[in-house]
Amino acid sequence: MRHVIGDLAARLDRYQRRNQWLGFPLAVIYKFFDDQGNYLAALIAYYSFVSLFPLLLIFTTVLGFVLDGHPWLQQHLIGTVVAQFPVLGAQLRDTTHPLHGSGTGLWVGLSVALYGGLGWAVAIQHAFDQTWAVPMDQRPDPMRRRLRGLGMLAVLGVGVVLTSALRFLGAIAGQFGAELAVVVPVVALAVSLLLVGGLFVLGFRFLTSLELSTRRVVSGAIVGAVGWQVLQYAGPAMIARFLSRSNQIYGFFGVVLVLLAWLYALALVVVVAAEVNAVQARRLWPRALLGPTPFVEQDTLTSADWRSYQAYARAQRFQDFTRIRVEPKLDTGETPPDAPSAEPEPST
Repeated sequence: MRHVIGDLAARLDRYQRRNQWLGFPLAVIYKFFDDQGNYLAALIAYYSFVSLFPLLLIFTTVLGFVLDGHPWLQQHLIGTVVAQFPVLGAQLRDTTHPLHGSGTGLWVGLSVALYGGLGWAVAIQHAFDQTWAVPMDQRPDPMRRRLRGLGMLAVLGVGVVLTSALRFLGAIAGQFGAELAVVVPVVALAVSLLLVGGLFVLGFRFLTSLELSTRRVVSGAIVGAVGWQVLQYAGPAMIARFLSRSNQIYGFFGVVLVLLAWLYALALVVVVAAEVNAVQARRLWPRALLGPTPFVEQDTLTSADWRSYQAYARAQRFQDFTRIRVEPKLDTGETPPDAPSAEPEPST
């Protein structure tokens, strides 16, 4: 029986090595777990949770001042923005009242949002550097990380406003004719997809310590944009269904749990998209089928496995005057034929 299972595993391994449609996703999954992508996504989700509600509250407050006297336009704009955050969105949409005259509260909210937003930007930079195995000595210092993150937050804020405007146009298109009610939402969705994809490209290039060309991050941007849009449109219905069953049992605690799960899912999309870029750009596939297990023999590993392991070791270099050299050896003392003998320099 053991021989049959081993023979089946060997056949599957050979098949996935020959077929990129299977070998590439498998390599992305392996690298995701090698980089502890679930913890990277959890860190991003935490800072998103800290910053999200203050940012939305500040947005509704500022909008209340700017559009004072235009309640219809104000409510529609708030509805389109908060619709992108289905859990908090429902809460804000039902109880939205601008915080007139509360300068102290506005500054406190802005401070909390800035803390969470900068932490979110630093967490994403750490995740991107981890996926690209950037050595520790080549990563920017904490101050530069936060300044870079502040610039990216401003760009993302503009992106949220633009995508919200597209949603707003799609929502009111039906008031100008039945034909526009069909055409405008489709066009708005396509433009929104391109806009989100462009934000992913900008984020990958701007928040990674390596100099990456647009060509090397397009694949991950496509994966991220599609995944983001799927969660935006399919998530609210699933969340509403869950909350309808859990509110009576868990109450507000259930809302918080669902919000955290939603933010974690969005963070997973970002991390997986970054892994797609790294795997494709550095050709880190195919991987051995049983590579992540301690039971695999060294001579069954691929060159992509060895390059990955070398990159993981190189990422722990804290000083530029040191060098980490990885030379995998078999128990016999011979170098595996498919393993590189020296540490390759990272290519961008």
